[in-house]
Amino acid sequence: MAVYTLLKKEDIEKTVKDFHLGNLKKYYGIKEGIENTNYYIQTNKTKAILTIFEKRVQKKDLPFFSNLMLSLKKAGVLCPKPFHKNKKIIFHIKNKSAILVSFLEGRPKNKLSDKDCIKIGKEIGTLHRKSKNLKLFRKNSLSLNDWIKIFSKVKKYFPIYQKEMKNYFELFKKNCPNNIEKGIIHADIFPDNIFFNKNKFSGFIDFYFACNDYFMYEIAIAINSICFNKKKLNLQKAKALIKGYSQVKKIPSKEINYLPILCLGAAIRFFVTRLYDYKFTPKKAKVKKKDPKEYLFKMRFFAKKINEIKFHE
Repeated sequence: MAVYTLLKKEDIEKTVKDFHLGNLKKYYGIKEGIENTNYYIQTNKTKAILTIFEKRVQKKDLPFFSNLMLSLKKAGVLCPKPFHKNKKIIFHIKNKSAILVSFLEGRPKNKLSDKDCIKIGKEIGTLHRKSKNLKLFRKNSLSLNDWIKIFSKVKKYFPIYQKEMKNYFELFKKNCPNNIEKGIIHADIFPDNIFFNKNKFSGFIDFYFACNDYFMYEIAIAINSICFNKKKLNLQKAKALIKGYSQVKKIPSKEINYLPILCLGAAIRFFVTRLYDYKFTPKKAKVKKKDPKEYLFKMRFFAKKINEIKFHE
């Protein structure tokens, strides 16, 4: 979440009126995140999040995102539900595509305990189990070839990383699995996309990277984002995450064996996109830039420990 497209009060009021959400009481831009523009909206009837799609999101993918959230909500997964007007969910504001979804009560936790990780693992497992039979498909637009393309656009600004990144790309390509279970994944399981309300899990938000990919890649993303204490992997938290997932959806041993290389892949993905955003995010945008060096360390860690880390209980 971030603010690239600046809206005036009358823009928000028109949107609220178009969707019959009542009278506007309060709104503000949300600075957290780096991808799309987001506004919190409160009326006398409800609360909502307005998302304006920027940068990497393609128009052709928007029906997938909206149908996915509708389907998951219907299946009992805790997540926002899109609003619609005249049976249409996607609309335009400032000549950009946008969506309005229900507000999820709660907030991210600053510190996640082992118990929290078990719960998050369960909820990821539930998401995967519920999404498995959905007749929806979106190719992952941020896979290996895309990482290479993104890095190629910034490497001249960061020549110090060129040789190292080439090695990581080759290492991942050589060891990446091609025969493990796939399905729809959230693909952005970060603490700020995991909401708790009164210490109880209240849902996942921000499904705008969701796609079809390895279920274990989802776990690898989560291990990267929530299972490090500064510069040290908290293996106990990672195992708690896997334990929670396994209580809902079984993981074959061979798939757990692929987690270290998938963790490297997840680290590469977020390093190159953060590096790109660090260089090319507009100066006028109201956004908190994420430090790419956090994932530089994680890439180095997983590349070095790829044959040593054991995620089995």
